[in-house]
Amino acid sequence: MLWGRERKSAGYSQKEREKTAWHEAGHALLQVLLPDTDPLHKVTIIPRGRALGATMALPEKDVLGHTRAYFLAEIRLCCGGRIAEKMFTGDISTGASQDIRQATAIARDMICRYGMSERFGFQAFQEPSQFSEGELPPQFSEQTSREIDEEVKKLIDEAYAEAEKLLQENHEKLEQLANTLIERETMDGREVEELVRGKPAEPETMVIEQETPAIENKDLS
Repeated sequence: MLWGRERKSAGYSQKEREKTAWHEAGHALLQVLLPDTDPLHKVTIIPRGRALGATMALPEKDVLGHTRAYFLAEIRLCCGGRIAEKMFTGDISTGASQDIRQATAIARDMICRYGMSERFGFQAFQEPSQFSEGELPPQFSEQTSREIDEEVKKLIDEAYAEAEKLLQENHEKLEQLANTLIERETMDGREVEELVRGKPAEPETMVIEQETPAIENKDLS
């Protein structure tokens, strides 16, 4: 439901399939290698909705809040597709547009909403778009606005450099993962983990819950 229906009849070229495989492999490899991220669930180069491929992660349990380390890892993950695609083709494309928007939004929220910037510390800056009609505009100067933009760029540039270094160091695994995706089209998280680590992933712990007797005539909603 989140990613849309598969479009197996999209009929895009082999070159496009290869570029998409490298793009998604970049995301998936970082999802496995980086700490502070949600576990990889699935990666596919089968088009869904408007996307030519998708890398999906699922948290292991309900999450009520996130850390600064988590957000920084998420920005690095966003960069992985563009970096891997450039490593393969020597060029860049429009395929990372959503990743760019997401990385920018995360970095700006870290600074303006969550006080996670060393430069600005424990204060919030609401953007004009976050205000309802009739409310006052944000009370900070143009200089502060420029400094926020600089801090957003700094966070993203650092995350991009770290993601690029990690993918370069694991180029062989990246290529192997991309080639496997071209062959299989879809891989689940455990398959990617085994390929990257070179050994079977740790088995999931099975939890057996005791069956609870049904309660009649009770509204449990």
